[in-house]
Amino acid sequence: MSFLGPNGQILISHRGNISGRIIDQENDPAYIQTALDQGYEVEIDVWVKEDTSGIFLGHDAPEHFVKIDFVRQPGLWCHAKNFLALNNLLSLNVQCFYHSNDNYTLTSTGWIWAYPGQPGNKRSIAVMPEWYDTDVTKFGGICSDVIEKYK
Repeated sequence: MSFLGPNGQILISHRGNISGRIIDQENDPAYIQTALDQGYEVEIDVWVKEDTSGIFLGHDAPEHFVKIDFVRQPGLWCHAKNFLALNNLLSLNVQCFYHSNDNYTLTSTGWIWAYPGQPGNKRSIAVMPEWYDTDVTKFGGICSDVIEKYK
């Protein structure tokens, strides 16, 4: 079961958050799995360390080790946080993207990931629309810390 917004948008939990930020749980594999199990897709932050072959989750640094099968789950939007992560994710053929402060970036599956406050269309994802009171009806997807609000 996947939730869709009132206009058919994909609903994406930001780092596992559903009804507000819980910073110490963000990017934790169990927290992410809970959001997936509730029917949301999830944006996660992915790292690969130079000295290991493992995949790690974490916003500012690699924190949580995960197996490759974890990032291969349907419904994940993998935000590569470094070049090694981007290269590995692309080779695994999972949905991924890299950006820092770009207004837009293209995901590996052809979606336009819009920086908060940027306009978009049905091929783009509105990120944190609540920050700028963005009209989400124009977007194909929504990524938010309060994603349940968009059900």
